[in-house]
Order: sequence, then structure tokens, then C-alpha cells
Amino acid sequence: MNPALLVLGIDVSKAKLDVALLLPDGKFRTKVFANTPKGITALVTWLTPHLSRPLHVCMEATGTYWEAVAEVLADAGQVVSVVNPAQIKAFGGAALVRTKTDAVDARLIARFCATQHPAPWQPAPLNVRELRSLVRRRQALVDMQTQESNRLEVAKAGVRADIQAHLAYLVDAIAAVEAAIRQKIDDDPDLREQRELLVSIPGIGEKTLAMLLAHFGGPLRFTRTRQAAAYAGLDPRQHQSGSSVLRRPRLSKVGHAELRASLYMPAMVALYRTDWGRAFRQRLAANGKPAMVILGAMMRKLIHVAVGVLKSRKPFDASLHGACFG
Repeated sequence: MNPALLVLGIDVSKAKLDVALLLPDGKFRTKVFANTPKGITALVTWLTPHLSRPLHVCMEATGTYWEAVAEVLADAGQVVSVVNPAQIKAFGGAALVRTKTDAVDARLIARFCATQHPAPWQPAPLNVRELRSLVRRRQALVDMQTQESNRLEVAKAGVRADIQAHLAYLVDAIAAVEAAIRQKIDDDPDLREQRELLVSIPGIGEKTLAMLLAHFGGPLRFTRTRQAAAYAGLDPRQHQSGSSVLRRPRLSKVGHAELRASLYMPAMVALYRTDWGRAFRQRLAANGKPAMVILGAMMRKLIHVAVGVLKSRKPFDASLHGACFG
């Protein structure tokens, strides 16, 4: 460990932040804060006496609960790394850590950061954060709408009117959020330009477009399309050992589930209703790939294409994605 560097491990949950500050002498200072704006402010205050030294903060990407504290610390100029929980689990296994509590996990994350030096995480600009919050709100309302629709099918007469009223409210609320999403993009020149690039991709509709902008809009987040596919959990996972264990490759699904789900229908549209998608499907089918593998491959390629047009700042060109697209 760099003797001039302090490392802060944060175990994030919905309600609280367990923090472990690893000092240069190898000792820890630990504390628990509420995962609220007030609690995060208290964490910054607690750290202030130590900030004469460089600080590297590390936490796991657990749902969306980590984002607020990561953004506050990064905006304050601290180096923040957000790592896949699988990395911490593997690190703990290698270190033979047998106890699992939030406090132990915070120390483990700090040790991982001190020894593995994970890459810094870059927060999205404010306009993209605001768009992302609107996209998430829309998804939450749609999920509620689905739940209430399912309840209505089996509801007793005494509660049907209440459910129907809630469904009517949700229809209006979803429409209002979708209008806010469109307005947010319209009002921002960079997002507006990026929307026009993504619209050029056959199969990408308004809702998927907003999801892509919420996660890849603004300054380029990934330098390689494979990194973007992995972020969505669309990277292929292979399992092979010796000559006796050889399983079929499958999607890792270690990534953003909502982003991944938003690409399902666009992939179907691309495969069956566009010339470039048909050529892609026919080529993979000729190589013996089953339908679901082809669908997953198209979802991954849509990520590649989306990031590609944003990176090149050129609209989709079907001539580049014919029979040799892969």
C-alpha cells in the first residue's frame, strides 16, 4: 500500500453505508452512516480531517444504492472506484475470508482497493443523471402498472374500483414522465444530437433510445464496444475445463438488467423486419446457432452499433452491416 494514500471501503445497502478507512499503518477506522443525503453529508464531514492525504474510495455496484454517495464523493474531487461485486467475492475467497457481515465487507473492499488499484469511476454529467432518473421513474411506474393489472384480474369486487383508479393514474403518470424525457432530450443540444444518431439504427424505438442515452449519452463512457456490452450483461460467457467439460456459451447477465431487457424487442424487430438483421440472422442460423443465441447476439450487436454511432458521430450505415456483420 502506498504510505501516502488512504483507502476507504464502503459496503452499500439500501438503508446504510458501512465504511472502513484503511490507514497507512494498516489499521482501520470504521463507522456507519445512513444512506441518505444527510448521512452522506455526515460521511464527508467525518472524512474531512483525513483529506490532507490522497484518498481512494471503493464500493460495489449494488443496484442503484451506491450512486448517490459515489456522485457526492466524485464531485468533491475524490478518486472513486465502483467494482463488480463478483470481484470482491472472488478476492474474499482468495483471502479465505470466512465471515460475512457489512463491517467485514467494508474492510474487504478497502483491502481490495489497496492491493488491486481498480480504475477510477467517472460520474455522468448532470444532464445525463437527470435523464437517467426520469428513465428509472418511468420503469418503476410501468412495473407498478403491470403489478396492478395482474391484481385486477383476480381482484374482488370491493377493491376493483380502487385498482382501476390507480391504473388510470399510472397511465397519466407514465405519459407525463415520457413527455419529460422527450423534453429533457430536446432541451439539451448534445443529447438531441445523440438521439438523432441512435434514431438512425433500425429497430431502436423511443423508449430504448431514452434508455441508451441514459446510460451511454453525454461524453463517451466506454472506449470499446465490448465494455459497453459487458455493462449490459450481454457479453458471452464460456465454460470449458479439460476435455470433459464444455458447455454452450451463454450471456453472462452480469450487468444492468433493465438496459438488457430494453433491447429484447428492438433485437426482435431488427432480426425479422430489417434487411441487415435478416442477413445477420441467416448467417448465424447457417452456422447452426439456435434462435435464442441469435437473439442474444443481436442484442449485443445493437449495443455495439449504438456505441459505434455515438463514438463516430455518424448515422447508422446499413451497407456496413450486411452479410459480413458479426
